Amino acid sequence: MIRYIRWCAYFCALLLAALLVNVARVQVWESAAYGANPANKRPAIERYAQPRGDILVDGRPVTGSRDSGQLLRYERTYTNGPLYAPVTGFSSQTYGTSFVESAEDGILAGTDPGLSAFPLWYDLARGRPAGGNAATTIRAAMQRAAYKGLGGKRGAVAAVEPATGKILTLVSSPSYDPALLSGTGAQVKAAWARLNADPAKPMLNRALRETYPPGSTFKIVTAAAALDSGVVTDVDAPTRTPDPYPLPGTSTLLPNAATGCQDASMAEAVQWSCNTVMAKIGVQVGLREMVEAARRFGFNDDGLRVPSWVSRSDFDTDMSPDQLALSSIGQFNTKATPLQMAMVAAAVANGGEVKSPYLLDRITQDDGSPVRSGDQHTPGRAMNPATAMRLQELMVKVVENGTGKNAAIPGAVVGGKTGTAQHGVGNAGTPYAWFISWARAEGAPLPAVAVAVVVEDAAADRGDISGNSAAAPIARAVMEAAL
Repeated sequence: MIRYIRWCAYFCALLLAALLVNVARVQVWESAAYGANPANKRPAIERYAQPRGDILVDGRPVTGSRDSGQLLRYERTYTNGPLYAPVTGFSSQTYGTSFVESAEDGILAGTDPGLSAFPLWYDLARGRPAGGNAATTIRAAMQRAAYKGLGGKRGAVAAVEPATGKILTLVSSPSYDPALLSGTGAQVKAAWARLNADPAKPMLNRALRETYPPGSTFKIVTAAAALDSGVVTDVDAPTRTPDPYPLPGTSTLLPNAATGCQDASMAEAVQWSCNTVMAKIGVQVGLREMVEAARRFGFNDDGLRVPSWVSRSDFDTDMSPDQLALSSIGQFNTKATPLQMAMVAAAVANGGEVKSPYLLDRITQDDGSPVRSGDQHTPGRAMNPATAMRLQELMVKVVENGTGKNAAIPGAVVGGKTGTAQHGVGNAGTPYAWFISWARAEGAPLPAVAVAVVVEDAAADRGDISGNSAAAPIARAVMEAAL
């Protein structure tokens, strides 16, 4: 009888050991798989069980949290959602997160270990600290000026502080309200479908994610390459350029929209936007030097983060001379984001030094205690200081007595460059209107802001599209708000 009891005890011990092994398998080896299983709702319930931290503009929250009373308790709310959507992105219980909501999701949700001095305690207690806050570098007045200036037209505005790289404005138009995507249910799904089907692409962040032919605004890069390489030593010297200019190796003639470009100097070519002169100068600089100059400004860099990723701005590295001529005036395959062209203007304003743009000034705990601050980074120098000074002079002439007069601000020094970029099959599309600029308050030692504006409104009358008429007034409004 005792033998049977002993065998029963052995069997029970074996069952207990098997149970412990299975528990270890579930809790340790397969816990990640169970946690990621779509049928497991506990992570989602826990994620939305407390209010989310806020995104700040000028120290004030432009986001919030609402107790929905549902299983996924707290939903995201937005103040002036369409105005700040290119900055905040969305936080959706159905579709995830984007932009700052995504880049700083751990901080905002309260799961980042940096929010607590004792993160292990929260793990053991199965809790988490209150969500932290993300303070942006955006200035509300400038953001409103850019949004109002675009007035719903398709386009974008990016503005940076030249000396630091702080992004002061990031506007994309048309925009959308991220609050439409915050919760769950049929209304959220319908809003998602509607926004994605809209031909105007309101959810596309044109300031960071869309690339355009930069047109004549790219001539600033070409001029910098010419001066740094020694191809041009006197900006006022005639260039012996015919009008129209035969593209090298072809019978194609490149015309000018401006008059008086025959044999114009580089200074006159920048002031009046002569295609022929700048195309010829680009060919004289050569492919290798032009590629290197574009790289120093930030082109062909696919690693830019602000902290959201930014689309790569491209300048081809393998071109024939005729293609190089067109690329040197911002056409052919040359593409740039508005943020990239703001960086071009900022490099000129900052004496040739490029600052990496960044959008987050500081990350804090819920009570305001600092977690980390924005990282100022200088990847290099785009041009020599003497070249930058000369280009500042040329860009000032564009605004004072050239193609960019609509950007002038009384009592301030403003430099700019207009651009009208052709696109579409046979250049049949309505040209994009560009304007890049910088502004320095009277008596100030350094420019306070550099701006890039692109207007792509397909409803615009082709004859009325130009950087001066469509884009320069928007840039002026943003610079006035900055000053």
